[in-house]
Amino acid sequence: MILEQGTPAPDFELHATPDQKLKRSDFLGKNLILVFYPADWSPVCGDQVSLYNEMLSIFHKYNADILGISVDSAWCHDAFMENRKLHFPLLADFNPKGEVSKAYGVYNEENGTSKRALFVIDPEGTIQWSYLSPDGINPGADGIIDALENLKQK
Repeated sequence: MILEQGTPAPDFELHATPDQKLKRSDFLGKNLILVFYPADWSPVCGDQVSLYNEMLSIFHKYNADILGISVDSAWCHDAFMENRKLHFPLLADFNPKGEVSKAYGVYNEENGTSKRALFVIDPEGTIQWSYLSPDGINPGADGIIDALENLKQK
């Protein structure tokens, strides 16, 4: 079951590149958007992360950073990021496979991938919004912006 609003966001440490790891706790003090998606190179995933790449300046106006997470390897993410010219980190939930996806309740046991899910986490590390999307549908950014707007008004 997907983690819901009010739940402390589980910390993690995952490879952003073959030589660099990032932790969720590295982003305390800022809003954080987590984007779980099934796989690099799938058409829906490519469109989804490209949309968020185009919206980075808008997310930054809300004091928000964004991280993509899938079970692909850091090497796969490097090639995908270069191909799509992405300017935000993609984290490899690769080994042990899907451990972080499982912690957030968004691991697909049937096919061994992350489900398509979004989380907005506040500066203290609490989940303020989560959304589980059908795998074949790009959830867009409206829910993210609404959640960030709600945080701005607190």
